[in-house]
Amino acid sequence: MVTRRARWSRRASLVAAVALVVFVAIEGVCADVDSWTGPARLPWGDDAPRAAAVQEPGARRPAADVTSPEIAADRRVTFRLRAPEAKTVKVSGDFGPDSDLQRGGDGVWTATVGPLNPEMYVYFFIVDGVRMTDPANPRVKIGYVTSTTTSLLSVPGDTPAFYDVQDVPHGEIRTLLYKSRSNGVTRELTVYVPPGYERERSRRYPVLYLLHGFANDHHSWHRYGRANDILDNLIAQKAIAPFLVVMPLGYGGVHVNGDGTGIAPQGADPRGTTALYERDLLEDIIPMIDSSYRTIPDRRQRAIIGFSMGGGQAGRFGLRHLETFSHVGIMSAGLGGGGTAAAAGSDPIAPLAADPAKTNRLIDLLWIACGKEDTAMQGAKALHDALAKAGIEHTFLETEGAHHWRVWRRYLRDVAPLLFKGSAGRR
Repeated sequence: MVTRRARWSRRASLVAAVALVVFVAIEGVCADVDSWTGPARLPWGDDAPRAAAVQEPGARRPAADVTSPEIAADRRVTFRLRAPEAKTVKVSGDFGPDSDLQRGGDGVWTATVGPLNPEMYVYFFIVDGVRMTDPANPRVKIGYVTSTTTSLLSVPGDTPAFYDVQDVPHGEIRTLLYKSRSNGVTRELTVYVPPGYERERSRRYPVLYLLHGFANDHHSWHRYGRANDILDNLIAQKAIAPFLVVMPLGYGGVHVNGDGTGIAPQGADPRGTTALYERDLLEDIIPMIDSSYRTIPDRRQRAIIGFSMGGGQAGRFGLRHLETFSHVGIMSAGLGGGGTAAAAGSDPIAPLAADPAKTNRLIDLLWIACGKEDTAMQGAKALHDALAKAGIEHTFLETEGAHHWRVWRRYLRDVAPLLFKGSAGRR
């Protein structure tokens, strides 16, 4: 005779067995989902981890993952990519010429470069002619256009770099959504608020309007230019007095969308409209910043600086509006952005050259810098020559470097101490 206790025991055993089967089945399905790459046979192999999975912060990495990039103690860097069916793999970065990766017996391609100087670099792989980011590296530089998306590489030095986060008081990065009345759209910008801003309630601050280049956006200066970390460190060293920094989205007429990139509609010029950007800055952004923050609303306490496309914009906007700005900085650009000449009718130098003595009284700083290996050098030199011919005082620097963030980070570090001389902030 089967007792009630025996029947309950059998039922419990059956439930446990079913639960075990379900658990194993679910684990098998999850394992399949994690390793599945779709029906097509990609050159990096069906057993390779999905790029999206390994790039997501906190994503679970399958055991087959490779380590890339790997930085050795001597600062040599090894790149790896699992691509068993690929025919050729290259790594391309701003640290030197392209390097071929060599295929190992396990289907992992490897190349070692360097030693590299301590710095921040960008790179990508070229697999059978197809560009891709490093699927083993979750640190990715995104851009305003997909062709500029790259992987990030940081090679540390023996001591902290000038752009590293250090043990100093830190400011804040704030993101502002606003309705641009002049552009008729909702836009977005970021603001660097220096350390002590909330504590020193009676203090007022100068403002730097810091413009980005093409394929970047209003987050680029703090994400990749490390502007906030550079300024935090300079303030702690007492190399500069604190000031606010406003970083707008540099494409006029472009509506900010849900992911904050403001990508232009299909068929529209991805650069936006320069005239609308100029209006946005003068008619919407500056009044909003002056009314929302404790600024010193005076032309001598405003600067406008940018690189590449943003350098050309800073030069044109700043020199055309000396009633608004007295400090102008142009990095890696002429007045045509990264090119050699300004657009027809937009040359701001001619009216200034009519009275160079007055112009020089109005300008507290006109600072131009470009790398010797930069394709923008022709335009920067043309601008320098035109200013010299017009008798307009300025600084022109030819430095080492090309068209990349390593140069622009250093330029920000070097030009910041030249801004707002004699202003420690009004109280």
